[in-house]
Amino acid sequence: MRIIFLGIFICCNYLSITQTSNISTGIDITNSQELSKIIEDYHSFKDERNEKHKSQWPDFLPETVKSNKKVLNDLIRQLKMIEKDKLSASELINKEMLALILDDELFNLEYESYLMPLNSEGGFLTSMVYATSSLRLKDQKAEEDYLNKLKSTANFIHEKKELLARGLSENKGLPKVIIEKCIGILEQHLSTGASDLFLMNPLQDSKNMEEGLRITEEEILPAFQSLHNYLKNEYLTNCKKVVGVHYNEGGKEYYEQRVRYFTTLEMTPQEVFDVGQSEVKRIRREMEQIIEDLNFEGSFSDFFEFLRTDPQFYAETPEELLQHAAWYSKKAEEILPKYFTHLPRLPFTVNPVPAAIAPNYTTGRYSGGSMENQRSGQYWVNTYDLPSRPIFVLPSLTLHEAVPGHHLQISIAQELKGLPKFRTNTYLSAFGEGWGLYSEYLGKEAGIYTTAYQDFGRLTYEMWRACRLVVDPGMHYFGWTREEAFEFMKTNTALSLHEIGTEINRYIGWPGQAVSYKIGELKIRELRKTAEKELGDKFDIRLFHDVLLKNGSIPLTTLERIVHQHISESK
Repeated sequence: MRIIFLGIFICCNYLSITQTSNISTGIDITNSQELSKIIEDYHSFKDERNEKHKSQWPDFLPETVKSNKKVLNDLIRQLKMIEKDKLSASELINKEMLALILDDELFNLEYESYLMPLNSEGGFLTSMVYATSSLRLKDQKAEEDYLNKLKSTANFIHEKKELLARGLSENKGLPKVIIEKCIGILEQHLSTGASDLFLMNPLQDSKNMEEGLRITEEEILPAFQSLHNYLKNEYLTNCKKVVGVHYNEGGKEYYEQRVRYFTTLEMTPQEVFDVGQSEVKRIRREMEQIIEDLNFEGSFSDFFEFLRTDPQFYAETPEELLQHAAWYSKKAEEILPKYFTHLPRLPFTVNPVPAAIAPNYTTGRYSGGSMENQRSGQYWVNTYDLPSRPIFVLPSLTLHEAVPGHHLQISIAQELKGLPKFRTNTYLSAFGEGWGLYSEYLGKEAGIYTTAYQDFGRLTYEMWRACRLVVDPGMHYFGWTREEAFEFMKTNTALSLHEIGTEINRYIGWPGQAVSYKIGELKIRELRKTAEKELGDKFDIRLFHDVLLKNGSIPLTTLERIVHQHISESK
């Protein structure tokens, strides 16, 4: 293993460099050089791990954790020595982004989050599916690396089982509902058979296919079976029945940090909860107005039941649902020139959520593509359980997951030039999901919602994200039960009961992430309102959106500073 000497620049070079400054800008050359060296060391650290993971799965063995913690601590210590007022605007973003990333990665190692490697969608099990679904073995070395990775898979699964057992004994365990979901996922993998298991996909038409099948049959499937037996016979009978992470050792402090990380703001769980309650009340008033305008005879809950059960709102086949999604995708593309001056080159397509993960998966998601890897962006629509997938929410879903939402934002970030790698491949939920939800709001302004039901679908999705601000801290910080969270979502949103259950389970297994959407959207809308007020006739919506997206995924505090700079310069 190549050793990264992170302290060389600071210890050996710092005193030998003559400190020079650009007098007109105040930018200090030494600070810039030191920051560049820290970024270079961080990339070397990540590249070494990525190279290693081509032929084996990530591990959290004690020696690996200890080594990684040392590297992260050294990088953080050096980064703190950089004076931010002596950096260029781009360098300051680099520093702020890297500090957030390093602090979070170190926190998760110190808290030992890796003792909880499962969630309602499968956790590391589904990560394995992602890692292989688009993998292309382009040469002999790539095939050999993947074959070695297969050979390491059984050991990887056994290590995860040991981590789960340790977490259970140290009161850093997962709740019953998560384990039950993952048992079902394992049973699905075990029933597939070696030749059709997802791990075999990269080896199609490979001379190593036979050896891969042998490894899968003799080692990998037995390891999956062993994990399944452990979860079903031991973990499930000893795990907690309550759902909140605050029941774990240090759980409240853990959740407080997750809220700060996922919002990229100094917000407390109580503040998030209060904002959520306020937003739920506001959105409900708008929903009630639409119901009144439709002359619906019945209560608020009666209208929800109507939307959940009337056949007119549901597709009869998966193909029909996908066709609707594709149509709305093209209508969304139509508005782009009106709202943006810069568009990405990478196209996207509409596909169903892979069958292997669809039952426990959310209603839709974006899976990024790459020009380099010859893969389009993927707007995934969940066609599992069609009676739970109303058509009237598809415009909102499309705007969020495809354009001008995730596909546009992520693809533009991938095409940015002159930025460190971590800037173009890091995804911060508060920014990315905030942008996705803002894109749903933008659809109303652009005339995408053409019926009252579609507009109600937009409000349903906005209410869904507002409810997250309540139920996520409710369960993880304030002691709500799953049933209380489910009832709150059922009462306030028109989501199907299946989807509400899937969503609640997702929040249980991913503490804090769910609050990022609405907090990010509120910040973006606040910044737009400020820009419109300050600039008046000089406000240009296309330039404003370009300013939001031109730096990729960044903390909300950084975004706020950039927008205020834009306002000042525009004046």
